[in-house]
Amino acid sequence: MSPSDSATAPGDTDERTRTLQRRIRWIVAITISYNVVEAVVAIAAGAVASSVALVGFGLDSIVEVLSAAAIAWQFAAPDPETREKAALRVIALSFFALAAYVLIDSGLSLLGLRDADQSLVGIVLTAMSLAVMPLLSLLERRTGAELGSTSAIADSKQTLICAYLSAAVLAGLVVNALFGWTWADPVAALIIAGFAIKEGIEAWKGDTCTSPVSALTGQHDSGLEDCC
Repeated sequence: MSPSDSATAPGDTDERTRTLQRRIRWIVAITISYNVVEAVVAIAAGAVASSVALVGFGLDSIVEVLSAAAIAWQFAAPDPETREKAALRVIALSFFALAAYVLIDSGLSLLGLRDADQSLVGIVLTAMSLAVMPLLSLLERRTGAELGSTSAIADSKQTLICAYLSAAVLAGLVVNALFGWTWADPVAALIIAGFAIKEGIEAWKGDTCTSPVSALTGQHDSGLEDCC
């Protein structure tokens, strides 16, 4: 390394870290804002159409807000690493809560105790979420991976779960509207529940694909491949 590189590298690294932290805060703010609107619209539309799937989708949005708020709380600290474990716990519990609701709701639907009516508002809303959520998840995951934040990556997976649920609810609403197949949505939701449980366990253990902060600051090599 040349003298000029050694003189500028630490400052450049610190500035990059601050930039990534600001980016995380912006992504989280956008995610929270979108999900608040999504929750209100979904729950209202679900109540009008007697659609448990849409109400569940709105509740998932609330879970997503909780997860994103945990990340916002973490990165509001001068040293976000000190709040990493607590943020991961909140994210893990939100995964488990989502999985529990989906499992119960799917079971009731498959037993024929609940049927969703047609909802054009629900179809439009879930289609929009299917376009927006993967993008937000990708941005947060890439930023979290570069920053070395396990909680940010875990939250990005929570956002991706919302995208999967959007696809499942959208498919269920469309199929129900076209063919009256009320079983399609709960079957797809069961797959999502399994994925949510898996990601919740990984978040609880802190087992996400990321590099430690010490590797990012140049203190040592992480020895990990970029599998994110």
